[in-house]
Amino acid sequence: MLILASASQSRKKLLESSQIDFIQIPSNFDESIIKEEDISNLAVELSFQKANSISSNIKEIDLQYDLNSKSLEILGCDSIFEFKGKAFGKPLDKDEAFSRWKKMSGEFGFLHTGHTLLICNFNLDSKILTVSKTIKKTVSSRVYFSKLEDSEIKNYVDTLEPLYCAGGFALEGIGGKYIEIIEGCFSNVMGLSLPWLRNELFKEGIPQ
Repeated sequence: MLILASASQSRKKLLESSQIDFIQIPSNFDESIIKEEDISNLAVELSFQKANSISSNIKEIDLQYDLNSKSLEILGCDSIFEFKGKAFGKPLDKDEAFSRWKKMSGEFGFLHTGHTLLICNFNLDSKILTVSKTIKKTVSSRVYFSKLEDSEIKNYVDTLEPLYCAGGFALEGIGGKYIEIIEGCFSNVMGLSLPWLRNELFKEGIPQ
């Protein structure tokens, strides 16, 4: 059974659309305690901490599911948008979102998604979990944005969508019409590289 250690609706929908069986348990890890200047390394470290938070606290989690398998996989992901060497998380407010889009208009950046997959053994009776393997990787996609008028940026920011997305945009949402080209993994821009996950599960002999 795969556990998605995230509250992300985008990642949930990606897994559902790919018909990968999973359960979703949000991680309560405090991301602010991780200090790392390299953006790619930061993304993968945050993904690891999210997955590790679930594995470390599995006894306290009310799974509310019939786990009839001794094998358990925990997937942690974290996305960070890099623009001209700077990390762009979720904008703090509409003013910051507008300012960012002014800079990104007609330009490109990189969406880095850190992935961590914990392969675990799980004792159903004692709820003791042992991590047998840790797989980590940052997948990066280059994203090119359309040249936008200020009025278009304002209208988009007014939808509030940018305030809830890494980098201030959602490929699968309203912001999708402002993205002209993606170089690299498409689903990665939505927070989870499905080809990466499929490949890792396949190599481990885990049914999907």
